[in-house]
Amino acid sequence: MSKLNDKKFWSGRFSKGSAELLDRFNSSLSFDKRLYKEDISCSIAYAKTLAHCKIISNLESEEIIRGLNKIFEEIQSDKEKWFEENRNEDIHSAVENRLINIIGDVGKKLHTGRSRNDQVSCDIRYWLKEELNQTRSLLEDLKSRLITLAREHFNTIMPGYTHLQQAQPITLGHYFLSYEQKLSRDIQRFTENLSRVDVLTLGSGALAGSSYPIDRDYLAKALGFSKVSENSLDAVSDRDFIAECLFNISLLSIHLSQWAEEMILWNTEEFQFISISDAYATGSSMMPQKKNPDIPELIRGKTGRFIGNLTAILTLLKGIPLAYNKDLQEDKELIFNSIDNIKIVLEITNEFLQNINFNKDKMYKVSENSFMSATDIADYLTKKDVPFRIAHEVAGKIVAYCIERNRTFKDLSMSEWNTFHKLFGDDIIDKIKIEFCVESKNVYGGTAPQQVLNAIDRATT
Repeated sequence: MSKLNDKKFWSGRFSKGSAELLDRFNSSLSFDKRLYKEDISCSIAYAKTLAHCKIISNLESEEIIRGLNKIFEEIQSDKEKWFEENRNEDIHSAVENRLINIIGDVGKKLHTGRSRNDQVSCDIRYWLKEELNQTRSLLEDLKSRLITLAREHFNTIMPGYTHLQQAQPITLGHYFLSYEQKLSRDIQRFTENLSRVDVLTLGSGALAGSSYPIDRDYLAKALGFSKVSENSLDAVSDRDFIAECLFNISLLSIHLSQWAEEMILWNTEEFQFISISDAYATGSSMMPQKKNPDIPELIRGKTGRFIGNLTAILTLLKGIPLAYNKDLQEDKELIFNSIDNIKIVLEITNEFLQNINFNKDKMYKVSENSFMSATDIADYLTKKDVPFRIAHEVAGKIVAYCIERNRTFKDLSMSEWNTFHKLFGDDIIDKIKIEFCVESKNVYGGTAPQQVLNAIDRATT
């Protein structure tokens, strides 16, 4: 490959070359080079559109497309070398300069009616469409994994918590479906985001539109965009779709971080609810006995990165006047970083869930040897027409009585039950069993095994 042309297309009105430090500070090629496929694809579609609208000839369009395909082949064959020899300020200039280097002055016609402002907006949207589809696919896979686990554990009893205190018994299947619901909403958000990404902005020019008769509907169809931008000022300056995506990633990451925190706790000697496969845990360089849950810890830790990127884009956008400003160059590293990281987080979360074992006996024992049926005691009296607040107080006194004597509910005799309230009958013993407490929550959305199976059916239809 001959030496790459690094001409600056904006240098005509300048009497001096740009300072070397400015070139380094201004350059985005180090990170936007990953858009080379999108830039070439969008440029090919634009060349076809220019010919379709008779702005350039068919022969010129074909020559431009031939050159662009050659550039794509060059990059694909030795990507590292191609960019190492390139001194352009961004991927758009790199491709166009190389095109002119290959086919001559005909290549200079490609930019007719086009600005880097609408070009970069189109490229990033074209790239993000595919990335969002991949992210949604990974989310669907993870959602399916949670449903599979919910089905396996639809009647596995475990303690439920509020304030990280033992609260009421639930099923492990119900637990997994709670995260399935969170992911379902995340999928909805990404789908809605995609509809706003899926807008053609190319043809907007620098800010005012184009004086050439560009058929933007034809161009949108060629690139697979479902809509065409309505306002050229907005089109070149809009980064709402990136901010929205970064928010969606941040919220998804928060959901996964909450789950990861629980896995970290459940893996401790104090909980012992799960055991992690050796292939998905790490050790200590100093303490031989350690088996560390690094995967959920990193998932939890990366949330800070995602929230940071969201904060950065919002701060970036808050003071920018219309239309395009160079500040917007800073958007790409943020979205690249978040997309790359959330995809691997989703992949590793799915694999991690396939490589942990759940200690059902320990979960059951903790549930049984607790006071988590206290609410059911209150409900028992309430169903006998005792006002709930009175029933609640009675149940609380029973808890205090047991704690003082280091006993549990099942250790109490009927005479002891009746000292707290005369309406307790022999059936109280069965009513406070953990299985009954779980099965009694047989309402839509409840934790009862049958409701878990019903929820699985809804989630898979």
